[in-house]
Amino acid sequence: MRATIVEVAPRDGFQPIGPFIPTEEKVAFVEAAHAAGLRRIEIGSFVNPKAVPQLRDTAEVLRQTAHLPGLDAQILVPNARGVALALEAGARHLVYVISASEAHNRSNVRRDVDTSTREYGGVVAGLPAGVKVRLNLATAFDCPFDGRMEEALVLERLARMLAHRVDVEVGLCDTTGRADPDHVASLVERCLARWGETTRWVFHGHDTYGLGLANVAAAWRAGITAFDAAFGGLGGCPFAPGATGNTATEDLAWMFRRMGVETGADFDALVRLANRAAALPGASPGGRVRAALAGACAAS
Repeated sequence: MRATIVEVAPRDGFQPIGPFIPTEEKVAFVEAAHAAGLRRIEIGSFVNPKAVPQLRDTAEVLRQTAHLPGLDAQILVPNARGVALALEAGARHLVYVISASEAHNRSNVRRDVDTSTREYGGVVAGLPAGVKVRLNLATAFDCPFDGRMEEALVLERLARMLAHRVDVEVGLCDTTGRADPDHVASLVERCLARWGETTRWVFHGHDTYGLGLANVAAAWRAGITAFDAAFGGLGGCPFAPGATGNTATEDLAWMFRRMGVETGADFDALVRLANRAAALPGASPGGRVRAALAGACAAS
């Protein structure tokens, strides 16, 4: 058995941090994650730098990490302009984000879901050969404004998006961290039953209410084998009030190791990386493994 960990701290983890992280330091974090065995890394985004100033150097981070062997550098894009900028910078793996929730989509990208879906269709139709696409369905389980999302509505909106291109990877995102394992398992099972033969799947969870690992385990048992996580439990959506950090990469690696599931990650290197990330000025780290290991060392 093998699970894929997609490291998202250099994008989702860094974006809420106020003090600017120097480009060289961001590059060093990506290099360290790569050295720890992670190959899929979301290194930044092309969004309005006024909205997310921390990621204004994404093009340079992409350029300076291009030498890393086997690196699959993902770039998040919210619209056609972001796609154009990402392609100009040399990106070959785009993560296009649309919310299942009308209210969150308007807060996040200032347009309704139908408009975002139509623009997405035009974008994927015009992509150069060899560019990979992942569709992130934000607020797939819960919206910070509307509350719990009805599965029928989520499936209906996802069906419209996948009508444009079904051979993509879809990230089911618990943007607020308010999903529960039963809800995760139910939606994942329905998605895989309908599109499992043609579409690949990732679960993106936050640990706001302490259910990050439980939700990952539920998604795993329901059939998903790839999971977003952020070293040090960093993260949080600036457009989702109250949402805190991602499920910690080191916690995820610990759980899968205990379950006998291979991830290819160097656990000790991940813990060192998480400790570095937790010390960043302005960071709000999370996760449990770092504290548990520190406590064990102190006790001994």
